[in-house]
Amino acid sequence: MAGCDSTSREVEESVEPPASEEPTPEPPVPGDEEPLPLPEDPVVVTPVEPAPPEEPRPPPPMFQPGFHQALRWSHSTGSVTFRLRVPVGRAGERVRLAFRAGDGSLVLRKATVALAGPEGSLASAPVAVTFSGTPGFSVAARTRVVSDPVSLPVRFRDELAVSFEVQGALGVSAIHALPGSYVRSGAYASVTGPLGGTPWDRAVGLATVDVEGPPARAFVALGDSITEGYIDEQDDTRQAWPSVAEAQLGVPIVNAGVSGQGFYDALQNLDAEVLSLQGITDCVVLLGTNDLSALDMGGLKSRMNTLVSRLQPFCRLWVGTLLPKEKSNHGSYEVVKQQRLEMNAWLRATFPDVIDFEAVTRRPDNVHLFLDGLEVDGIHPSAEGHRVMATEAARVLREAGVQPGPGVLLPAEGEP
Repeated sequence: MAGCDSTSREVEESVEPPASEEPTPEPPVPGDEEPLPLPEDPVVVTPVEPAPPEEPRPPPPMFQPGFHQALRWSHSTGSVTFRLRVPVGRAGERVRLAFRAGDGSLVLRKATVALAGPEGSLASAPVAVTFSGTPGFSVAARTRVVSDPVSLPVRFRDELAVSFEVQGALGVSAIHALPGSYVRSGAYASVTGPLGGTPWDRAVGLATVDVEGPPARAFVALGDSITEGYIDEQDDTRQAWPSVAEAQLGVPIVNAGVSGQGFYDALQNLDAEVLSLQGITDCVVLLGTNDLSALDMGGLKSRMNTLVSRLQPFCRLWVGTLLPKEKSNHGSYEVVKQQRLEMNAWLRATFPDVIDFEAVTRRPDNVHLFLDGLEVDGIHPSAEGHRVMATEAARVLREAGVQPGPGVLLPAEGEP
């Protein structure tokens, strides 16, 4: 049949690829490789020393109290100039002043601050104080006014002369706390020589002096007349145990004691007189003497616990035992004696940080009596009693790690 013969088929044949003209290279034998040529200039690697760790940056300076008075009471006056001589327990380059009105309105027209000189004079040029950029203020009763920062370098335990021209009601202390101070009718805040006028030794108007410096421990002492510093008719806040302990420790211990107060008054005025302070790290509480026999033990403990609960978010708490009490001006003395012993036993058993003032001021043969020379009236410690209390407070705080503030050099033991 046509088309079916074998000659008409296409026959596929495999085609071998042409042989390569180049021979297949043999794999290199290890060790036969030609060495790479070295660079004309050899590369020298210099070891790099690791960078030292950065020193931690010091914390920025802050304002903390170097002086304070509660100013619970009120004093009204016409147009006068006060020049108060106040100690400061903190070193720094700037200060800030807080004033407190009394039970009525207060007008402050001008204020200056300087280092204090003798007899009401100034030891440095007076620096004008402003309040939100203005030279003065007018406020309602019980208002606290804080000044702008003022450039004035101060050292630990320097004394300042704070002069202010005022009229109206000012907060005032109950005791004669600031000898060396003066008042004069008229406007004399810028006078550099002695102010003249009349000696005035009650803390008035000026509630707080803050000092700007490196952050450090800063204490406030809460109490009654024993803490405020009542001794006799010649009181001086510099002789009160908080100030004496401050000088021994090298850290500020400002004074929020108020003569006559108990737990109720302290709680009622806590916001204005204590919690308004900025930069406080520690609180020392010596309260309860004026509540003995007025409250039962349940009331004493309850109010102490309430005060502690208010203070704990604000500061580390230190509790002082109640001093001997040789008599009672109010209530049964037998009840006072019993409650004081029970209160002290409870304080020692309840609180971790206790300053045992009773232990260093009592007679060894009678827990209700002061050691000879340590009291003035059977209730209040003498200047020597305050010194003994301060030494015990400083010992306890020092053993707990409290160190002098930055830049504070204390005299060696045995030196004045």
